[in-house]
Amino acid sequence: MIAPRRFLPSIPSLLALEAVDRLGSASAAALDLNLTQSAISRQLKQLEQQMEVDLIARDQMRMQLTPAGASFAKEARAILSRLAQASVKLRANPDGGSLNLSILASFGLHWLAPRLKDFVGKNPGITVNLQTHNLPFSFDAGTAQAAIHYGNRDWPGVDYLPLMPKHVLPVCAPELLDRPLERPLANPADLLDYPLLHLETHPDSWEQWFALHDVAADRLQGMLFDQSSAMTQAAVHGLGIALLPTFLADAEIAAGRLQLAIADDPVTLGEYFLVWPAEHADDYPLMKFRDWLLGQIAAEES
Repeated sequence: MIAPRRFLPSIPSLLALEAVDRLGSASAAALDLNLTQSAISRQLKQLEQQMEVDLIARDQMRMQLTPAGASFAKEARAILSRLAQASVKLRANPDGGSLNLSILASFGLHWLAPRLKDFVGKNPGITVNLQTHNLPFSFDAGTAQAAIHYGNRDWPGVDYLPLMPKHVLPVCAPELLDRPLERPLANPADLLDYPLLHLETHPDSWEQWFALHDVAADRLQGMLFDQSSAMTQAAVHGLGIALLPTFLADAEIAAGRLQLAIADDPVTLGEYFLVWPAEHADDYPLMKFRDWLLGQIAAEES
């Protein structure tokens, strides 16, 4: 529900307030907005009268916002930015709208991106805008309407669509193992004799993997990476053994850049989800994207 009209200031007055706060003077704000200095002053005066709050500290030699004015300007800046982004999206997608999707880089680039052409072909009026993130991630910090999440159902205030378990394999460059090619290690504990590569967002993955193989391994150390792609390249160049999701490991193994470090089946560490805030649940682009994802998952499972 929109607030009563008397609480909704005009966009020109908000622009004037934001510019004065950002640039520090009415003259600079006037130049930035291509207005006169008196026009800036009038907009601020009208805003004060409408809000019935002093926004300008008039006992100063130069124009300066009061604490209340500075706080209001910060809120106005965020609202104006979102309005501008919405206008750009509307102009770019007048038919079906767009979906701002925040993705985990490795999942988005290696699993989702190759399949997006199918979604675009079936939904030509919808544009999917991708932005990458690391964990932790918050919808409050950006413009995303949905996100790819990895882990557990421990994120309050969002709805979940399960996508797939995260199956991982320990892989390394063929030359790292001191043995003939295509001869992986047989004993999980033997991996402790080699450098292990770690992901910053999931630093305990190796401990979980060893625990599933009944191997005591606490406080493991090694190179730390913020992206799976960087860790993959480190493994390719022989810097250690990496735990990679199967959709990433399989491609590197097929290309001959990596091999299994141990002859073992993939293990499951967590799950991938599509998540979204409740207020975006009925967004048309998101609804179509969810339906399409369900079809992709069903096709893979069959």
